[in-house]
Amino acid sequence: MLNASDRERAATLLIEAERSGVPCQQLDRLFPDIEIADSYAIQKRIIDDKLGRGAVLRGHKIGLTSKAMQSTVGINEPDYGHLLDSMFYQDGETISTKTLIVPRVEMELAFVLGKPLTGPNVSLFDVLDATDYVVPALELIDGRSQYPRRIVDNIADNAACAGIVLGGRPVKPLDVDLRWVAGLLLKNGVIEESGVSAAVLGHPGLAVAWLANKLAQHDTSLRAGHVVLAGSFTRTVAVARGDTLHADYGPLGSISVHFS
Repeated sequence: MLNASDRERAATLLIEAERSGVPCQQLDRLFPDIEIADSYAIQKRIIDDKLGRGAVLRGHKIGLTSKAMQSTVGINEPDYGHLLDSMFYQDGETISTKTLIVPRVEMELAFVLGKPLTGPNVSLFDVLDATDYVVPALELIDGRSQYPRRIVDNIADNAACAGIVLGGRPVKPLDVDLRWVAGLLLKNGVIEESGVSAAVLGHPGLAVAWLANKLAQHDTSLRAGHVVLAGSFTRTVAVARGDTLHADYGPLGSISVHFS
């Protein structure tokens, strides 16, 4: 475990990397004793700093929801990060790459809560009952520390989250079988990835239940009105200046963004 001074230093390095667009060295190399608990504490310090500067918490993201991805970083559960108001983009918007380091995009479903969810013991049925609607989403991910990196770096870096785009057609959680929501992710008109949302723990709502129960360990909960990104059901697609991304969710509509 790290002491408070090392956690503060790690948080400062990631904040500066995001500001400058220059990644810092991997935290596990700078702090060989770092553990997952340290990483969540570092993430919280960064988020608290941004909230103190006027940012507003709008929800959470869940990552590493597939067994294949978990095995690559040596863990057996997902991770999570925070969504702030400054991270939300509009469908059709042009997103600047000037401050991004290694930008990539993933297809996901976003759960917008109508009721709070407080763990422990939150079930899939609790999630479906608490969800106002589900809407297609793109997650913009980035890395503020150098690659390749381990899970401790990913968690400390807000689970690699850099932005979110909501679009398409909102649906009530019981109006469609959310396991079978599928999508095509195109870059500059070429299909790069495809997938089905059952890849997220068998049902994307189970990821939201996991998050509510995980947050209970930190004496916090999911709030009504907040957005929860349930996790990607495609591999990441790298983007660069000049690229246009189009995500086709079939009956649930589509999302498009351009990068400049």
